[in-house]
Amino acid sequence: MSRKLPLGEGETARTACARGLLRAGVVEKTGEMLSATVLAQRVGWAADLVSGMAAELLAGHWNATDVDRLASGEDAGGQKLPSNAWMALRRLGWTAAPAGGVRVNDRIVRMAQEQAGRTLRSAKWRADLTAGVRTTWPAEPGKRTPEEWDAVREAIPDGEHLPSSVIRSRTRQITAFAAENGRLPADVFELEAPPGAARMLLLSACDGQQATLERGEDDPQRALLRLQLPTRPDPRTYRDWTWVACPITLPPTIPPGAVLHLPTLRLVGGKVRADLAYTHAVPKPRRIGHSVALGVDWGLNTLLSAGPARLHDDGHITALGHGAQFRAAGTLAKQHRLRRLSEHLHSKADHIERLIDADEQHELSGRHEVLRDEIRFVSARRSNLNDALAWAAARWTVDQAITAHATVIYLEDLRSMEAGGMGRTTNTRLSQTVRGQIADRIRHLAAEVGIAVVTVPPRNTSKHCPQCLTPLRHRKAPDRPTVTGWKWAVCPDRAGCGWQGDRDHGAWQRIAARGLTHQTKTVTDRATGQTAIRTVVDKLETQAVITETAETSRADRSKTGPTRRRATHPAPRRRGAPSPTGPSGPAGQRPEGHAPTGRRTLPRAAHRHQGVTTISTPSPGLRPGGRPSGRHRPRGAALGAGFHLHAHATSPRWAEPTQTLCLTWDQADQRRSASRATLASAGPGAPLWAKGRAAVHSRGRSPSSAPAPPGL
Repeated sequence: MSRKLPLGEGETARTACARGLLRAGVVEKTGEMLSATVLAQRVGWAADLVSGMAAELLAGHWNATDVDRLASGEDAGGQKLPSNAWMALRRLGWTAAPAGGVRVNDRIVRMAQEQAGRTLRSAKWRADLTAGVRTTWPAEPGKRTPEEWDAVREAIPDGEHLPSSVIRSRTRQITAFAAENGRLPADVFELEAPPGAARMLLLSACDGQQATLERGEDDPQRALLRLQLPTRPDPRTYRDWTWVACPITLPPTIPPGAVLHLPTLRLVGGKVRADLAYTHAVPKPRRIGHSVALGVDWGLNTLLSAGPARLHDDGHITALGHGAQFRAAGTLAKQHRLRRLSEHLHSKADHIERLIDADEQHELSGRHEVLRDEIRFVSARRSNLNDALAWAAARWTVDQAITAHATVIYLEDLRSMEAGGMGRTTNTRLSQTVRGQIADRIRHLAAEVGIAVVTVPPRNTSKHCPQCLTPLRHRKAPDRPTVTGWKWAVCPDRAGCGWQGDRDHGAWQRIAARGLTHQTKTVTDRATGQTAIRTVVDKLETQAVITETAETSRADRSKTGPTRRRATHPAPRRRGAPSPTGPSGPAGQRPEGHAPTGRRTLPRAAHRHQGVTTISTPSPGLRPGGRPSGRHRPRGAALGAGFHLHAHATSPRWAEPTQTLCLTWDQADQRRSASRATLASAGPGAPLWAKGRAAVHSRGRSPSSAPAPPGL
């Protein structure tokens, strides 16, 4: 199979990864079938040999001298080190060997060196960060002055754009070490113990003598992985290694024309997972030259607010539609409950651990182990929920960009955001939001369709008016203009602008306009490949305003005559449709009156009464039963309803604003007469739904028709 990927004009190669599963294997020499359990056992034996040698290398070279030598990229003779980690370690003479009496081939040693080399190379960044924080240690570690912040950023390589939260977390780590030992650590290698080696097989460091991967000729969605595995945990001779063929069903996300690479094998829950790397051709995103952009603003309960904007040839910018929202209040509330539960369990476990005091025969040892298992279970739930939320939010954002025909997505750069001043609960929830994971998922999905993702500075995106850049006044709700709040924004310039709207909707307009006007300031990070706009130029910022579109002209609808008499309601007192069969009872007659015929299960999220503008607080009243209504309480996410009923979002459809239909009295009479004739033609025994559909068709519309998106 050819390893070169043919590329067309305007295309670029993209390497991604998909998950696979090894369900069985066949020993090629004997034809013996290996079940999933036996296959996982043999892969585990090989992974134990690799992780043991990798741990030995990490422990022997976990020091500043060796890490600096590896990160310098040159050996003792001044020659450039290879890019592959295992080759670089061999050039430096850092070798490893299995335990006495165990026989492995050279490719097994390669995987151990590759894993250790990658870990040691990544330690260089942590070492420089720790050294920069230590050399500029502040007088008050918990509160740096502006001068101390500038000093620590200068001492750290590329510290100018480093999130402040990273520096704070490293400062807290050094503070804990100093409180325990009475001095500052010398470097990160004294601050942290040597990392452990994972039980995995990096087959990418091998060649055809250890593993091969070929796509099926008849079925391109199947592949065959051949690799050498031991037949015992401590192989003594090369005869204890056999070739095993493992068929793999490729995920549908891997295109048929993609080039496959050797995977990484991991053991998860007694199964062998394969991280399948592949390279395929995708449209090449542009750095500049964008005319339609999608602006995305972050929030708390309303996690994302997004909308498209267009940059016209004359330089003015207009918003396309009213925007959309991804609301995840239920999911974030569930995360908050799990976090509090995890903190409670950790407190109990730490208390019991202090009581046990390293006594394995203590009567509380069993309870301590139960708590540790429960902590792992809750942590797994939190991790899975964060992962599902990140993928759902990213998929929704990219769908919005595709629907709007946008070529770039502008995100706020909130890596340095530190929540404060909003209460302990709100500050914690803001800090726990998985914005970094969502941004990474957005970049991953946008790269498949050739859409660029650029981060912009978040300064004043929610503070200034999107149409005139005047500082906004934030109120609680549109019908409570005198109550100070944060959700509703009002422009004080009533004469010149007078804009008002949701705070997050004004923010995405500002983000999209800022990105479109600062396109020429977009830079690409060489280390990560991410694009960003670092600074805001005042001259360009004055042009980053949204021009209001012209309103649709409407005819005069003033009343010119007396109101005509309206006919009585045509629906009879008793329904004519037969009663359907119930889910748990026999069919019966429909009772008198309007009996409910809807679903008895929980309604879907799209049917809930939570519109985009559902932020107002209604006037106090009485609930059924005499209880006061209090503040507005939307139906929200019901407990136990599942993830997709906790997080719901506006569909990616950008419709034109609904135009008012103006009819003369004669036209209205003609339509009413046509509707009555259509109802009469449906027959007296026809159900009401048939008559309603006939009436809709008589008006020239399909019952399922919807406004078409504008041509962008």
